Amino acid sequence: MALTPRIAIDAMGGDVGVRMMLAGAAMARHKHDGLRFILVGDEGQIKAALDNHPNLRAASDIIHTDGVVSGEDKPSQAIRKAKSTSMGLAIDAVKRGDAGGAVSAGNTGALMAMAKLALRTMPGIDRPALAALLPTLGDNDVVMLDLGANTECDATNLTQFAVMGAAYARTAMGLEKPRVALLNIGTEEQKGTDEIRDAAAMLRAAKGLPMEFAGFIEGDKLSRGEVDVIVHDGFSGNIALKTIEGTARFVTDLLRRAFTSSVRSKIGFLISRPATELLRHHLDPNNHNGAVFLGLNGVVLKSHGSADAKGVANCVHLCAELIEKDITRQVTEDLANFRRGDAA
Repeated sequence: MALTPRIAIDAMGGDVGVRMMLAGAAMARHKHDGLRFILVGDEGQIKAALDNHPNLRAASDIIHTDGVVSGEDKPSQAIRKAKSTSMGLAIDAVKRGDAGGAVSAGNTGALMAMAKLALRTMPGIDRPALAALLPTLGDNDVVMLDLGANTECDATNLTQFAVMGAAYARTAMGLEKPRVALLNIGTEEQKGTDEIRDAAAMLRAAKGLPMEFAGFIEGDKLSRGEVDVIVHDGFSGNIALKTIEGTARFVTDLLRRAFTSSVRSKIGFLISRPATELLRHHLDPNNHNGAVFLGLNGVVLKSHGSADAKGVANCVHLCAELIEKDITRQVTEDLANFRRGDAA
């Protein structure tokens, strides 16, 4: 039976803060009227923003706090004031069971540290991983993890990420047996570090898991849609993610410059506008907003700090879907099956 989604929103996070976070939550509720919310932050600002969203106001409770985690706060600083900040109290609502998940657009490092401390990692997980969906040329998006939570990973960490990423792909994209690959500098078995080659050996030996290990994948194939899950350490993953985002902005800016360079180009733009609109939609990061911390005893999602209302709404939708489909249980079961197969 599907779980009823109740989501704690860190209303003070993000570049814009209360106004944008609540606009996104309201947009999400218009499409999913079963959603309920706990809005955490400055009560005066929240109530003022709710005047524009009566549908959201009717489905929300407010937890007041003046404390905010800034973008400059170190994780250690954020942890010390967790019980008095909007981010910390949103996570605490998940820990208490008052909310099924939490969404924040605030400081990523602080969110990771507080979530890990409050919710703890699942049995059999050494480190949680940050996972996100990115667009591809294939029929489905691709799950990439880790995207920055762990700069250094051993083979065991990478295999755990693979299992968690496959469970996430089944939940978020409805795939029965996701294709999983390790990011590497080549596709040959002898390529890469000891950690990557050892992880590959462990995944090839794994039996009975609802996933297909597809070997290694190189950086130029990340967006081809040839696999469903790409696994890497957080250092490589964060660089890959920022490269993809930068390339997308480069392409859109280059097209904009080209189409405004002359009268003929402007006429060409009008003719090709349907195609360019499709490209813009495909590359818009707001359409793929929301990264989830996998491996915790609870659902916590990071929204991009600069996300607009549509982006926040997409992040909230994803959070609700992960709650409804009980991603925590699915990951726990897959990890248990993996450990049993490894022991055998």
